[in-house]
Amino acid sequence: MKKIVVFCGASLGFNPVYKEAAATLGTYFVNHGIGLVYGGAKIGMMGIIADTILEKRGEVIGVIPILLEKEEVLHPGVEEMIICKKMSDRKVIMSKLVDGYIALPGGFGTFDELFEVLTLGQLQIENKPIGLLNINGFFDALLVQLDKMVTEGYLKKENKDLLIVATSVAELMLKMNDYKAPKTGHVIHKVVL
Repeated sequence: MKKIVVFCGASLGFNPVYKEAAATLGTYFVNHGIGLVYGGAKIGMMGIIADTILEKRGEVIGVIPILLEKEEVLHPGVEEMIICKKMSDRKVIMSKLVDGYIALPGGFGTFDELFEVLTLGQLQIENKPIGLLNINGFFDALLVQLDKMVTEGYLKKENKDLLIVATSVAELMLKMNDYKAPKTGHVIHKVVL
């Protein structure tokens, strides 16, 4: 993988372990020649991973909607900043630039972006690895919910398994590098009553 999108919070959260995870991932990217594509902000988890990579002279590409540029969250140190019209445009641009996706802790925006790329994978519109760095059990409840969706017949197990989960950067990157997209799949179960 040459470039990876990282979805993460515009906040740092209350526990410093999340900030440390963002810095660790950024260092891994630089050490392995992986470019970061991200939301373009200077704040929160986004700012930490971008700052870490920029300090080590790695590649950072920001993609930010004009609305957020005007809110003065744009990272001033990112030389390659793509300004787009809408949030939906940002997702398309990011998708065209990268070989994979990683979600770190974040809020609604992080979950929106994560579930959109999972949907694209389920529909086989994309076949890129989708990683979830489950630091400090942040995503434990989400993973339980996904299991419940499988048990209740709203999500196929093979589609749930599109999400690559690990608790460390090294483990996640190993799993993502080994990822093989499913050859075929079906989006919907046929249930006979």
